[in-house]
Amino acid sequence: MKLQQTIDSPAEVRGHGLFTGEEVVVRFKPAPADSGILFVRTDSSIPTRIKAHVSNVTKRARRTAIRNGTLAIETVEHCLAALHGLGIDNLEVELHGGELPGGDGSSQFFVEALQKAGISTQGVARRPLVIHEMVRVTDGDAELIAVPTDTDDLNIVYDLDYGPEARLPRQIFAARVSQDFVTEIAPARTFLFEEEARQFQAAGLGKHLTYSDVVVIGPEGVIGNAFRYPDECVRHKILDLIGDLYLAGRPILGKILARKSGHSLNHELVRKLLEAIDRYERRQRLGTATAFDANHLRKLLPHRYPFLLIDRVVEIDGDRRATGIKNVSINEPFFQGHYPQMPIMPGVLILEAMAQLGGILLSQKLEHTGKVAVLLSMDEVKFRRPVVPGDQLVLEAETIKVKSRTGHVRCRALVNDHSVAQAEIKFMLVDAESPESRVDR
Repeated sequence: MKLQQTIDSPAEVRGHGLFTGEEVVVRFKPAPADSGILFVRTDSSIPTRIKAHVSNVTKRARRTAIRNGTLAIETVEHCLAALHGLGIDNLEVELHGGELPGGDGSSQFFVEALQKAGISTQGVARRPLVIHEMVRVTDGDAELIAVPTDTDDLNIVYDLDYGPEARLPRQIFAARVSQDFVTEIAPARTFLFEEEARQFQAAGLGKHLTYSDVVVIGPEGVIGNAFRYPDECVRHKILDLIGDLYLAGRPILGKILARKSGHSLNHELVRKLLEAIDRYERRQRLGTATAFDANHLRKLLPHRYPFLLIDRVVEIDGDRRATGIKNVSINEPFFQGHYPQMPIMPGVLILEAMAQLGGILLSQKLEHTGKVAVLLSMDEVKFRRPVVPGDQLVLEAETIKVKSRTGHVRCRALVNDHSVAQAEIKFMLVDAESPESRVDR
């Protein structure tokens, strides 16, 4: 079991922003377990805290920036790569300005400062995001593919190929992050072509830089500088990817195959990975969890065979949301007539199953104890795809509004994480022994 890590003592780096040229001092501070990476801008009247997470990314060209309200922090990827590569899980990064210092365009000076501060474990297990299924994102001929691996690490294979007419020959590099980052990846510097450098400076960006500060590639090769590695460019693309992947909020375990990707595609992969990992973890929870079993459901609902259409409730969050399961068997009585040659679960019964879960959810409110939810109306009803024998129907209900006599819930049904039906359902809440409770739905 690997433990979470932070730094032993505060550390500091200073320099100029790569794009803005702004002079800035950055202070790294230890942070408690499970707090993640938090950037703090101290140049506002009230310090602005920005979590290093893809949900906070704001669109920029050739760099990664994160935002909270009107304040952003530019070029966080090289710092995040250092944290990811060194296995630092929890840290506060304070800066009095809007862009992290660029240093020499690599992660090297971040790595050196953090190593000097010392790295220590925190006695709490890491919670990595493990890739369990293939995830692929593309943008033209750029591509990123995430696949499972049997190693307890992040492995990246990057193919940098701008075509036969490019000044930069094709470069391929493979890295195992925990082993290779410090020596093989961290020193690799950002690069750009000569015409790009001119365009950026004409736009007022990077005007403080000279050819000795960054790797600029002209028709005859690097101008006024030299490569640290023959394949330094592909190594830096891996560095950027490692930094962008840490915007998942937790370390990622698996293998990434990359071709010509940039920051925007890296961010898209992180979003898709988080969705895929959330689906996987949710399926694992649904497979074992039980909040209400069949016997308990019989106490909450008046329905009986063959009209009790929930097998169990697996998650319930007070009277706010609930998740239930209906295992659709070939032995369901409705398949005898719907349809004998092509069995499909009737849509009205999917709606009924969602309504039953909605009734269970409303019954959790204390003032509704002993009451029955009688259907009033259904709106926004949509059917997305058929449900057939062998499917497991995952039902979700979320409270929209509840009063003493009425309830309004939003429901959906899924199979294999794909929506099959949805509806907004309104109920009247009546005493279990009243005449209204005996109204047939």
